[in-house]
Parts: sequence; C-alpha cells; structure tokens
Amino acid sequence: MHLTPLGCLAGMPAGGLASSGYLVESDQASVLLDAGPGIATRLSATSTRRLSAVFISHEHTDHLLDLLVIGKVLLADRLVREDENAPLRLDESVPRVPLLLPRGATAKLHSLAALYPVATHPLLDRAFDLGFEPHEYEPGESLSVRNLTLHIERLRHVAPNCGVRLSDADSCLVYTGDTGVTDQLVDLAGGAGTLLAESTLRETDTSGHGHLSSYDAARAADDAGVTELVLTHFSSPDPVQHRWHRDRAATVFDGPVSTARPGIRRPVAAPRKASA
Repeated sequence: MHLTPLGCLAGMPAGGLASSGYLVESDQASVLLDAGPGIATRLSATSTRRLSAVFISHEHTDHLLDLLVIGKVLLADRLVREDENAPLRLDESVPRVPLLLPRGATAKLHSLAALYPVATHPLLDRAFDLGFEPHEYEPGESLSVRNLTLHIERLRHVAPNCGVRLSDADSCLVYTGDTGVTDQLVDLAGGAGTLLAESTLRETDTSGHGHLSSYDAARAADDAGVTELVLTHFSSPDPVQHRWHRDRAATVFDGPVSTARPGIRRPVAAPRKASA
C-alpha cells in the first residue's frame, strides 16, 4: 500500500493547505479517508485512478465538506448524452463508489445536496445515490474493498468518531480520525505498520472534546507496537510547528516519526508484529 496525504489541517484550510483527507492505494484499490475542505481539488491533482471507496470518520465539516463536490465528480463519470441538446442519461456500466459513513449521515448529505438544485438536469442533484453508494457502518464492523480489509472501531471524540485499520497481504495502516486518549486506539493500532494519527494539541486534552497531542499520539504508537508514526491534523499550517510535534513525539516513540506532507506519496510500513 501507499499513502498520499491530501491535506493535514484541523479546521479550515490555511496557508495553502487543505483540511483532512488521505488517499490510500494498493495495487487494486484506491480509498479516500475523509474529505474536508480542499480535498476535492487536491484529489484531482494527485490521482487519475477512480476511487474504490470513501471512508468518513465522523461528521465534522473539516472531515466531510468536500463530499458533495467529489460525489458530483463521480456522478459525472456515470452520465452520458448523445449530443449537446439531448438529456443526460445514466451509464449503468460505471459502478457507484461505496461511501462508508457514520450512522445517520446519509440523510444529512441528501439535505445538503438538495440546497443546490440543478432544475434543468435533475440527475446532477443525485450525487449521494447515483455517484456514491452509501453504507452506514457500525463500530466493530469489518469489510472488504477489493484486496483491502477495513476494520472500523469507535474512538473518543465529541462527535461519534471511528478510526479505521486498512490491511493487505503486506502492510497495514491505521487512521485515527479525531480522538482523545483512549485504550481503543491502542487496540485498533496493535501491531500495525503505519499509524496515521491526529496531532492537534500541544498538551493533552482535558476538555473532553477529544483530540491528541503529539505526545499522546507517540504514547499510543509505542503502546500499540506500530512500525512508524505519521502525525497530521495540525492546528497551524506553520511547518515549524509541525516539526515541533515530530520532535516531541520522537522523544517517546523509538520508531520512525514523520509529519503528513500533502502530495507526497509514501509506502505504508509492514507490521512490526501480528495484531491480536
């Protein structure tokens, strides 16, 4: 597998960097993890492959706002017409893309799309049932996307958030979404290759909102026995701040520590040990 961060910021885009979004690719599959503001543009510049699935960790705007744009792009791939004046029709030979969502999110996304109707081409309003194939997952669920296995577990955040573990025959990546300190993250990441962990705060969250500091992420990586730690979801676009988080995490976790760099494709590490 390979990982390409498309954005790396908590909250809204800043300094030319997009919000949360990460492309994970195997030789058979291409899975987008989250779709915050700016991710649709970054995705169009990064990959020419059609997505195999999209996973949304939770319902905060910095993790899903670009879903409508991406859905319309996917829908456009399925629409054809014989000439400029002919009505659009659906090409059933092009499949919908599975959209993995928290429970209850589908209805909200349909409501979002309905705010911006295209009266002359009503098919264009159906991104979330003709571009995507929504599936509302449950914590603890496992499913397959071509040659990848995805396992989803509830973590700790003010909005219901799930992390996801993606595995193929050779490598394994765990993505946190947004989470505070929790044993469930250590369990999900146990023995993984790459832990892609949020690193929003400089100090451990005591508010109950649910975010990690780089120290917390490094502790989780160490306790889980992962091969490498990649930090993301920074509160600032300043690369000096990103390096500060990397250096702090390296004082706790003795494996490789790096920061998510948008547009830079990197291999996902092989597991250090088998997970329980």
